[in-house]
Amino acid sequence: MKLYEFPPTRSIRPRWMLQELQVPFESVWVDLPKGEHRSREFLRLNPAGKVPVLVDGDLVLNESVAIVLYLAEKYPEKGFLPTDAKARAEVDRWLLFTVTELEQPLWRIAKHTSLLPEARRIPGDVALAREDFRDMVPVIEKRLAGQEFVAGDRVTVADFVLAYTLDWANETKLLSDFPASIAYLERMYGRPKAPLRIREAFKQIQA
Repeated sequence: MKLYEFPPTRSIRPRWMLQELQVPFESVWVDLPKGEHRSREFLRLNPAGKVPVLVDGDLVLNESVAIVLYLAEKYPEKGFLPTDAKARAEVDRWLLFTVTELEQPLWRIAKHTSLLPEARRIPGDVALAREDFRDMVPVIEKRLAGQEFVAGDRVTVADFVLAYTLDWANETKLLSDFPASIAYLERMYGRPKAPLRIREAFKQIQA
């Protein structure tokens, strides 16, 4: 398997999954600041020009959540994805909540503060996105209060996706009023196979 990645992007999610699974893979660094994601070679893998991309034999798969789900299903003996319908529904529920209600405003903030050319940034959208995030994060805060994992009594793919997203929120200074979320974040990144946190990944690419 090959993982086309660039820290500190959402590439961290499939890297975390692979490290937890303890399966060998080749890391292929796609240097976004140098525009390597827009090269002809990379666009053949993902016409959207985004990382991560997983190549496993003849399968070429993009979208970080799709990749972690695929990996969990490929290695069911590791137990990161329940087979019971109700337990699986809980995992799906929190995966979808994470990418729609938490990640979406964080992505808007990133685009309008650093990713888009300055002339295209809309400061008002940053304020709205921060408000959208603050409206939704109490839901996850309540869920995590007194509960070690988000979708049951053991770690699942939903935790790897959520922990990265909360780390992103923490870097955006949106978690200071949510102690259960911060404690969860510290627990998850304290796992032996956890990847670098976003701040450390930034240091790695700047070295």
